[in-house]
Amino acid sequence: MRMVLKFGGSSLASPQLICQAAKIGAAMAKQGNQVVIVVSAQGDTTDEMIQQTKAFSPCPEPREMDAYLTAGEQMSAALMAMALLELRTPAVSFTGFQAGIHTDSCFGCARIQSVCPTKIQEALDDGKIAVVAGFQGVDCDGNLTTLGRGGSDTTAVALAAALHADICRIYTDVDGVYDRDPRKCPDARRFRRIGYNRMLAMSRRGAQVLHDRCVELARDNHIRLEVRSTFTDAPGTIVG
Repeated sequence: MRMVLKFGGSSLASPQLICQAAKIGAAMAKQGNQVVIVVSAQGDTTDEMIQQTKAFSPCPEPREMDAYLTAGEQMSAALMAMALLELRTPAVSFTGFQAGIHTDSCFGCARIQSVCPTKIQEALDDGKIAVVAGFQGVDCDGNLTTLGRGGSDTTAVALAAALHADICRIYTDVDGVYDRDPRKCPDARRFRRIGYNRMLAMSRRGAQVLHDRCVELARDNHIRLEVRSTFTDAPGTIVG
């Protein structure tokens, strides 16, 4: 089976959590699966990076802002690859550019135009886990671009579509999709399954669990999505 696993910032907020996520990926690979891992920046890294820019400019130039912010995911990708290698699991990290993610030039909220995952495919053929920095790509002029907040979800689904993956799992700090925020509403109900269109409507109303562009992309390419917790073995929610 070919699978894409995406780990959000809350799942990578510390070295211990990165190692825990790496164990999940390593276990999938040891079962004979071909595995791609997409990572967000650690914890609140992106927010902290944005705050730092205020010391230089109240309104940073968009191109430079994107060049700066892509570093957060790139650091996560390299750290994840290191953790996997320590588990004796072959792995290699890639930036969005190296992964073949091509976008338009709308800095800060770029849209993916094409994915050419040649290097990812080569890594999988070599028996390695490919670890990809989410949230980013490159435009036709070679400029680094970002996909907007939550864009790592979109990276994961775009790669799943380009690689004809069997499944795309989104690992987060909740164990699935709920009708309300389970952290605020103890009686919130978890969906075992939810359709693309209902999930898309919830995302557009402000549900944080999945990026709306990611749901659109999954629907249009018939990608099976699973939302699961990094911290429990709960079955999660199937979207599709």
